[in-house]
Amino acid sequence: MPPDLCDISHIHAFNDLPLWIRKNTAIFIISPLKCRSIMTTKEVFHGVPGILRPFKEYIEKKGLKKGDQVVYYGVPGTCTPFVELLGFAIRSLELEQVFVPMVDEGRAHSIHHVPDIGMQAGAPAHGLRPKAIVVMGGLSMPNVPVQAEQVKAVIDSHPGVLVIGVCFMKMFEKAGWLTTVSFDCLIDANIDPVEVIKNT
Repeated sequence: MPPDLCDISHIHAFNDLPLWIRKNTAIFIISPLKCRSIMTTKEVFHGVPGILRPFKEYIEKKGLKKGDQVVYYGVPGTCTPFVELLGFAIRSLELEQVFVPMVDEGRAHSIHHVPDIGMQAGAPAHGLRPKAIVVMGGLSMPNVPVQAEQVKAVIDSHPGVLVIGVCFMKMFEKAGWLTTVSFDCLIDANIDPVEVIKNT
């Protein structure tokens, strides 16, 4: 593919929006062509619902059915709360949900709904057969021992799987992953600045 076709700078008009719009905003990008990060549509949402609702709608649109498996790959601790949020958003779809620490599928854990609590990682999961893979942006953070090529290898081991990326602050782009990992859908949320107010 010619390098100019891989240039996604033309989709960064979001950065030109006023600051008040860019705060607490989620970018929802869909690439049904799976064509190395060439994104075909882009929508802008706001706040936590701007992450969760498009995620659920995309899963529904792709026709996942009761019992189909959604597998999240992320950093333990850092990504886990966000995985549980995403899992909570699609709980009514009755999908089987699994969390994989880093890319070690041998340490996968089932995610289940706990009444009055939310989604929680629990017992070990066996026999991964994902219909959708969700790659969390924490994997691409500096000092995390996971390379884009490892994630691509995991994706390639599950032919035909739907690939969704969820990250903050353009982490996949900053880490250079968009030239290696192709996403069918990328949700990129902005959480800067973070204000802390306290009594001294």
